[in-house]
Amino acid sequence: MSRSSSAGPVRVALATIGGNLYLIVGTLVFGLATGLGGLVLPPGRVFRWTSERWGRSVLAASGIRLEARYDCDLAAAGRTVLMPNHQSLYDIPALLATLPGQTRFLAKQSLFRIPIFGWSLRTGGFIPVDRGNRRQAREVFQRAIDGLGAGDSILIFPEETRTTDGRLGEFKKGGFLLALRSGLPIVPVGIRGNFEVRPKGSWVIRPGRVTVHYGCPIGAEDYSVREIDRFMAAVRSEMARLAAIEEGSER
Repeated sequence: MSRSSSAGPVRVALATIGGNLYLIVGTLVFGLATGLGGLVLPPGRVFRWTSERWGRSVLAASGIRLEARYDCDLAAAGRTVLMPNHQSLYDIPALLATLPGQTRFLAKQSLFRIPIFGWSLRTGGFIPVDRGNRRQAREVFQRAIDGLGAGDSILIFPEETRTTDGRLGEFKKGGFLLALRSGLPIVPVGIRGNFEVRPKGSWVIRPGRVTVHYGCPIGAEDYSVREIDRFMAAVRSEMARLAAIEEGSER
């Protein structure tokens, strides 16, 4: 289901300039504040405080109105594996601004090579993954689960890369195997609106409304490793509902 932006050319120009400028300057300030703050205060607490404000500021500078929905009390769910669809580079600020608790991200290695920003990601407990090395990725997944604190969750984009057409891409099995082997439930998350705001490969920002819709946990105990395809299908179906994406249809 498409939700195109109705912003005029002036608003688009202002959002494109303001949003891209803030992504550079604001991210630099955020990275420094997070890294330096983590030297004297608990790093996780510092990152949660700064990242939420960075996320909301990035969206505000880009003319984006953010809405968050929660179908369940996720704070009471304990440790979970959160799985959102991946529409845009704006997914991360939208998630950071709305996450219900302390969450560690699995992120591609290249992000950690960005000066200062990469430092802040490590301070926040983000976990680098080499997508080209599947064996290493499995080991990283397990270490991530083993290193979670009480009540902490982990976030994985099951598509791994951003969509090019607005629809859900192919899901990779790594995160699902992690959930099955650890026994942690998966929380499907639907992000809607970011593809229209700024699709992959574009510098133009079109102001609009973005919704992050958190579903209820889907228990891994209801599936075995042999039933991983059925597990993936259940999560995918719920994610499509939360993101208001009609699978198999043109946008």
